[in-house]
Amino acid sequence: MVVLRWIAIALLALVIITATVYLRQMARAYDRIANSSKIASTPAGDIEYVENGSGPPVLVIHGSGGGYDQGALIANGVIGNDFHWIAPSRFGYLRSTLPEGATFEGQADAYARLLDHLGIRQTAVVALSQGGPSALFFALKYPERVQSLVLISCGVSSSSDVKQAQANRTGDMLKVIFQHDFVYWGVSTALKKQLMQLMGANEEVIARLTPGQLRTVDQIIDFMNPVAPRSAGVALDNRAAMPNGSIAAIRAPTLILHATDDTLQLYRNAEFAAATIPGARLRRFERGGHLLIAVEQPMIHSEVREFILANAFPGPLPQPWGPPPGGIGTR
Repeated sequence: MVVLRWIAIALLALVIITATVYLRQMARAYDRIANSSKIASTPAGDIEYVENGSGPPVLVIHGSGGGYDQGALIANGVIGNDFHWIAPSRFGYLRSTLPEGATFEGQADAYARLLDHLGIRQTAVVALSQGGPSALFFALKYPERVQSLVLISCGVSSSSDVKQAQANRTGDMLKVIFQHDFVYWGVSTALKKQLMQLMGANEEVIARLTPGQLRTVDQIIDFMNPVAPRSAGVALDNRAAMPNGSIAAIRAPTLILHATDDTLQLYRNAEFAAATIPGARLRRFERGGHLLIAVEQPMIHSEVREFILANAFPGPLPQPWGPPPGGIGTR
């Protein structure tokens, strides 16, 4: 009985310590998202966003589990502050409205309303992961407003093949994890490697992450806290219709960056986009999985900036561009 009593005391102490750490970290996470964004009230509903930098405008579109804060991480790591970047929260993420019957196509209309609110006529567009479908619809519906389009590890089209079915099951598992703050916090704290695998990186990619790359991945994972205010957006990402073959009508200069070993957004998305969008350029990476933006950050930074500038300015590219940021989280 004495042993059982000590076991019970130890378990109770563990529960108290875990609860204390969880509540403290969640308080910090909610504080982080509380006062750092703006709200644009538009005919498409409330659109949360942040903006920073100066220079050619760039609309930065986050992936599943993100929000304006993930968009800011992407902007800082991929393009830097010598562009005027705008990072909105998509439908159902954080403080952005989730309209009844929301679609990726409707999200494209919301981007146009946000740009109207900001007085921006034309912009480059950079999208990550499941931010890709709405970016593609935006380029389709508003060709006069899109100077260039960059797709990083993006979803593009639906498929019924076996590998896609497995990726869809993984997406369903992530949707469950993203429903509750404590579940995501517990998984991301105690099962981080397994979470990275669910997020589209195989064991080899994870094992070869450098300390700097791992810090970047940790920040991406941490910035998904809290997940409860993002869960409606994640659910929409898992059910909304993809643009599929309609992207053949896109005329914006398009750069596609994708890893062949991505297990969440399969490489076939990149191949389909490259074969379907007229003149699209595909940059293939053999390694990086769905963590490509962290694994190949300096190269992506250089190529994306060059591509945006080449399509924003006539004649020679302005110099200097400045060195790549130290990581996606660089402020």
